[in-house]
Amino acid sequence: MPSSLLRTAALGLAAVVCATSAFAESIVIEANKSTSLKLQAAAASVVIGNPRVADVAVHDANLIFITGRTFGTTNLLIFSEDGSQLYSGDVVVTTNTTNLVNVNRAGATNTYDCAPTCRSVLSLGDEVTYFDTLIAQSERIQELSSADN
Repeated sequence: MPSSLLRTAALGLAAVVCATSAFAESIVIEANKSTSLKLQAAAASVVIGNPRVADVAVHDANLIFITGRTFGTTNLLIFSEDGSQLYSGDVVVTTNTTNLVNVNRAGATNTYDCAPTCRSVLSLGDEVTYFDTLIAQSERIQELSSADN
């Protein structure tokens, strides 16, 4: 009787480990960088919560690439053909602040990435006109790069 109890407990523990393996730690990635996620089983459905924060590209059924688009947090869900959840976790997109320089002129803050030369970058808290101008430029670049030519 004790061996069957031990076997039942071991099977129960294995079921818990298998059930929780689909839930993972957060994926942390810098904006404008990519990382890969290798899956243990074939994915049939991949869902990203907010495609403005991160993008997902499916290489094949077992390998996907995640690209950070802008600062923020979203979630990633991956399901198999039978609907089993293979992955569920947050995608946290960060900014590499190593090279960032904040310039404050009369209370208006502008942010620059200075590696090796300085260029304007979007940063929450920047002066509104500066920020809006960078947003408009960024949107225009996306329009041009996604246009069918």
